[in-house]
Amino acid sequence: MADLNYADKRIIEKFLGMGSGYVLDFSNRTFEEFVYDSVGINIYENKYDFESGSKANRLRAFLKLESNHRVGVLIDAFCEYWNSQVGLYSSTFDSADQHLCDKCKQIAIRLKQDSVIDEIEVIKEDVNDKDITLLAKSIRESIEKNEPEVALDRLHTYCMKFFRNLCDKHQIEYGSGESLNAIFGKYVKYIVSTEYVESSMTEKILKYSINIIEAFNDVRNNKSLAHDNALLNYNESLLIFNNVTNSIKFILTIEERIDAELQSEDADDDWEELPF
Repeated sequence: MADLNYADKRIIEKFLGMGSGYVLDFSNRTFEEFVYDSVGINIYENKYDFESGSKANRLRAFLKLESNHRVGVLIDAFCEYWNSQVGLYSSTFDSADQHLCDKCKQIAIRLKQDSVIDEIEVIKEDVNDKDITLLAKSIRESIEKNEPEVALDRLHTYCMKFFRNLCDKHQIEYGSGESLNAIFGKYVKYIVSTEYVESSMTEKILKYSINIIEAFNDVRNNKSLAHDNALLNYNESLLIFNNVTNSIKFILTIEERIDAELQSEDADDDWEELPF
């Protein structure tokens, strides 16, 4: 359920003209298409068949049933749509309408901050790697639409490139045909052997994560869009995404330590070479 108070709901209802049973100027068909394009769901599913089943009542059901992030994305899409129509039908809009739109935009921004993935910001673009950049953009777009299940194959590919790049950075040898879990295992062995992992518990968690990554191979091959598969369900996809992104976040902190130590060593070397 989205975190909307009474005042929020009143603003949304008034802005979208829901008191009449309608939503803006959408027909049944265009309303269905708009919601699907915005958040990837069919608003005419039975779960949204609230009271009369009108467009407004279906949207009320959506606001009640869906997550903060998904509701925020749809409200934001309504605001963008409304703004796109102002120039076409300016005679039918006034400053009060614009004020309501602005209020809805603020509500959408607040709700969208509640991402379905805890650490999605770790999926970063790389100006030096076009493939990584395209993968990151695609993954983030799917998460913004609250569709983690459709991005599992791209997350797997992103992780493969991410850990290969780290192995290259630290001169860790790997074969071109090695699996993701094998490459990840070599990286874990490296950071443990170089004592960048301080506790035995952390070491055990990382080594267990190798088994989790191995299971990710099966999900990618048999439960994702990598092949002609039935997709994994939404909740399990969320669990996998959050587990993987949390692991990447930890590894990035390790890499920051390594980079900081190398910079410190370089600074010491420069100091020793000064002619005095």
